[in-house]
Amino acid sequence: MTVEENKALVRRWNDEIWCKGNVDAADEFMSTNYVFNWAAPGMTSDRDGYKKAVAMQFAAFPDLRVTIDDMIAEGDKVVIRWTGNSTHKNEFMGIAPTNKKVKMTGISIVRIAGGKIMEEWSEMDMMGMMQQLGMFPPPP
Repeated sequence: MTVEENKALVRRWNDEIWCKGNVDAADEFMSTNYVFNWAAPGMTSDRDGYKKAVAMQFAAFPDLRVTIDDMIAEGDKVVIRWTGNSTHKNEFMGIAPTNKKVKMTGISIVRIAGGKIMEEWSEMDMMGMMQQLGMFPPPP
């Protein structure tokens, strides 16, 4: 695939999964031997674990929408800087619903082969999100 085709794949993946909450779309976009390198504690780092992690996010934050702010691609990798906006409506990692609006930012690197996402690394501002939920005080 070309770099532009890889970027288009990542845009469609983000739209279906992280904007529409279509967890089953993972089967379309991701390889059967996909590895996600940001698995939450207790989650497997395969496609099924990814689907469970996405479902957990949408259960707690049903209005979650992730916007791609920047995209850079080279070879078989696509990097996105993203912003997720949502409302904490249900329990999340033991935190009772707060009904607070939450903004989370992050960067993901996706490796693509044969038209499928093979691997993903993500870094996200979990501490910032927890501060917004009232779990930790903001920095002075």
